Amino acid sequence: MTAMKSTTTTTELPYEICLEINETCDNARAITIARDMARTIGFGESDEFLIATVVSELATNIFRYAGAGHITLRRIQEGEKIGIEVIAVDSGPGIADVEQAMQDHYTTGKSLGLGLPSVKRIMDDFSISSQTGCGTTCRARKWLDIPYASY
Repeated sequence: MTAMKSTTTTTELPYEICLEINETCDNARAITIARDMARTIGFGESDEFLIATVVSELATNIFRYAGAGHITLRRIQEGEKIGIEVIAVDSGPGIADVEQAMQDHYTTGKSLGLGLPSVKRIMDDFSISSQTGCGTTCRARKWLDIPYASY
């Protein structure tokens, strides 16, 4: 795995990092970096774990269904809210029926078919776009419950 881009808003708080997902071991590194970023932003241990679960699921999907892609982790702010954004992008075969893929227990692989629906339930905002033959992009956001002004 190679970190493609990293910028910072302060020396302590990474703003954005883009991680290539090319092999199964890249998942572990992405999880570690996601937990570190979530902790730095101010998420508690439970949310760190949930965010790491989301990153693991999306990285696994990239490797399993597309072979390669990347995950971007980004500190985000909207007004007084701060949070983390996870963007997973691949250029694999895409998902023929996104609505069906978002149903529990639907799978085209050898899995339980709970991954993408779980990502949506865990995060505050979730979107997915996919086109057959052109890949898939998932965007998920989790917000801190504490406004940035009192952070």
